[in-house]
Amino acid sequence: MTDFSGLPLVIEAADLLPRLDSPQLILVDLSSANRYVSGHIPGARFVEGKRTQLGQPPAPGLLPALGELEKLFSELGHRADAVYVVYDDEGGGWAGRFIWLLDVIGHKHYHYLNGGIQAWPADKLSTEVPAIGNAPVHLHIDSAPTATREYLQSRLGADDLVIWDARGPQEFSGEKVLAAKGGHIPGAINFEWTAGMDLNDHLRIRQDIKQVLEQLGITPDKEVITHCQTHRRSGFTYLVAKALGYPRVKAYAGSWSEWGNHPDTPVEV
Repeated sequence: MTDFSGLPLVIEAADLLPRLDSPQLILVDLSSANRYVSGHIPGARFVEGKRTQLGQPPAPGLLPALGELEKLFSELGHRADAVYVVYDDEGGGWAGRFIWLLDVIGHKHYHYLNGGIQAWPADKLSTEVPAIGNAPVHLHIDSAPTATREYLQSRLGADDLVIWDARGPQEFSGEKVLAAKGGHIPGAINFEWTAGMDLNDHLRIRQDIKQVLEQLGITPDKEVITHCQTHRRSGFTYLVAKALGYPRVKAYAGSWSEWGNHPDTPVEV
């Protein structure tokens, strides 16, 4: 079985196991380097999470330069017919950010391995490292999956907008300050990313996540813009909203590191 058609965005190990030999598959591991070396899913290519970020202050979570993205995807062997399966070792932060990256380059064939490496059978790990690709890759950036600071400011107060803040409660309240300003974007709803994971089920996405979000007012009839400090934690929340089929989902990649350090941004505490 090599065909990925018909599978949801979020798949289980049992879905991936019989498809590991698919010629379409590009398997991306965003775990820590030590975790990858000690054992990964056979055929998985390691990507350091920070390579998905610009990495420059004041907003390190912004998109890397086009040339850096093309280099990364060249190494992965990117091609138009590829099906990506992405995972990490933290429950979906880096993996979700990588899925956002795939949306940004206009590639729509991808899946997330629910629970990441923790949910993979321990007796089916490998330490073999695949060869790095080197064929040139030319990418085009789609701005639709990303909310800029200017866009977000222009939408503040809109009835059809919900801002999902994936940071911790103390960051949201302003007790813990990680930028020039503490607090949160006006009107934002705080639901910490780890609260969306089932800690008793290998960090898989909570089965009741849809109901939890709707009770908070994070509903599919609204445009959902999610962020954290550098758009790593909100990689998970972006992934969750996409997996639930929310039709209008954007990531604010600048996140609080940009908003909290900008002189003209409003803040609530």
